[in-house]
Amino acid sequence: MITTARSHHARARRIAALMLLASTLLSCDRGQPEAPEAAASTQTSPDRPLRIAVVPKGTTHEFWRTVQAGAAHAASDLHVEMTFRGPEREDDRAQQISLVQNLIGSGRYDAIVLAPLDDRALVGPVREARDAGIPVVIFDSGLDPALATPGKEFVSFVATDNKEGGRLAGSALAGAMPDGGKVLLLRYAEGSASTLLREQGFIESISSHPGITLIDPRRYAGPTRATAQEAAENLLNANPDIAGVFCSNESSTFGMLLALRSRGLAGKAKFVGFDSSDAFIDALRKGEMQAFVVQNPARMGGLALRAAVDHIKGKAVEPVIDTGVAIVTLENVDTAEITDILRPAASPNSSTGTP
Repeated sequence: MITTARSHHARARRIAALMLLASTLLSCDRGQPEAPEAAASTQTSPDRPLRIAVVPKGTTHEFWRTVQAGAAHAASDLHVEMTFRGPEREDDRAQQISLVQNLIGSGRYDAIVLAPLDDRALVGPVREARDAGIPVVIFDSGLDPALATPGKEFVSFVATDNKEGGRLAGSALAGAMPDGGKVLLLRYAEGSASTLLREQGFIESISSHPGITLIDPRRYAGPTRATAQEAAENLLNANPDIAGVFCSNESSTFGMLLALRSRGLAGKAKFVGFDSSDAFIDALRKGEMQAFVVQNPARMGGLALRAAVDHIKGKAVEPVIDTGVAIVTLENVDTAEITDILRPAASPNSSTGTP
């Protein structure tokens, strides 16, 4: 009897061990589809609207506020809930990466609309979103095409033809300098695909004009008007005989304008900038700027959000969507076409809270 009891106990222990092993294996098997299940939590349901997160490069510049207005208009038209949240500084790649990862991890959003601060650093988070079943639309500034392409890592690229914008700037500056001279280029930031293309287009255009010498020390303005003004002051000190200047975004243009004024060069050196603000319009009227290139940020924000919604609903979306570019001069600043870009209609507010 003692032998039989021990045998019984041993068998029971073996059965318990086998059941534990089976349970462990089943648990591991169930763990494999957890990512799709998490992604499914963001799918649409009849009782709630789509939720779209828009992540700009920053939130302080007028450009991004206009993007927000355009996206909010589209969200209102489409009955979509939109969250608009970006990094505090336009050079804080780590914060933008963390923000995108938090949006993915929250499980609340059906799509992300992103303006990458860096064409390489944001590739990983975009892939994470794709793998989690959250489609991404890239806008304003692209990702490195060798690492990420529309239709694979992300849905669509919605942006200005930035190289064409740079060419327009080069042509306008050359036209304002019939006697030629030295032209200074103040760049914006390393890793910013949009401004790099503008700078390339400008260099191609200005270099085709005889009598003009390009000064390109590859100095960067940085993310704010203050850093841009400091960089501009240093460049003007080193190049006091310049006859023309180009800057490739709003903050660098503003900083250069302040530096030209402080050195008594505003209105003497011909100046073409990029993006719009009331200060640029005022400088244009005073003769301190000859032109500035404008995108259509309200249209960009609206089209990017619509592309995300169309994709979720199964509609075909173009891999690249051009949002337009124009040059603003004293001659056309008051025309209806330019006014529509500079003064877009007021738009509904959107959420700017944390994801």
